[in-house]
Amino acid sequence: MIVLACGGAAVPARLASLPTVTAPAVPAKPDFDELFRRLDESAEQPQRLVVVGDDGALAAALTRLMRSERLHVELAYVAAARTAATRLYGLAVGERAAERALHGRPDELPLIRDDAGTALVAEATVTGPDGGDLVGEAYVDSTRLFSGTVRSLRIAPILEQPGLRATAARGWGLRPSRWTPGRAMQLGSVGAVVTRDGVITSRAVKRSSFYRDTRQWLLVR
Repeated sequence: MIVLACGGAAVPARLASLPTVTAPAVPAKPDFDELFRRLDESAEQPQRLVVVGDDGALAAALTRLMRSERLHVELAYVAAARTAATRLYGLAVGERAAERALHGRPDELPLIRDDAGTALVAEATVTGPDGGDLVGEAYVDSTRLFSGTVRSLRIAPILEQPGLRATAARGWGLRPSRWTPGRAMQLGSVGAVVTRDGVITSRAVKRSSFYRDTRQWLLVR
């Protein structure tokens, strides 16, 4: 079991005795090189990685596990406060999360990723450039989500099949948008900015898709 502490997040006292690797708030591939070497050399089975940070850190860890064919590694998540991911998965926070990271059991969950090879753990938001309206067309499986102009598009994993859901916000009213479940969401746009688990893409894109991978991932709960 190894702790990945991201962005200066404080490691709870309950985890202080475990080997710890520090990384930026959103760790990149080089930040995992030493961590994976230590995991691979460990005789402990099953392998468990404890991510201390925010949703972006958890998504980065899952992305690296996915890309390196290490989805057998169990992921535990310790956030200091409630986040979109802790609410979605019913996770504790703080010291209670640290206790669960040590003694909880892993659940198999649908793996949601995008066409850039990035895993999604909680929510993605798509807007037009500079946060403006989104112009284009989107489908969830064979259901058209919108065609034309909307304020934003949201995509989130769900805990069971088909794997994800999406909704288009058309205005600023209080009426909640209707979610559409499916296996995949596909968007074509004149220009879209994607924010995945709080991390904004560096440039606008014309196409974006999120879909359920054939594999699953392991989350300690």
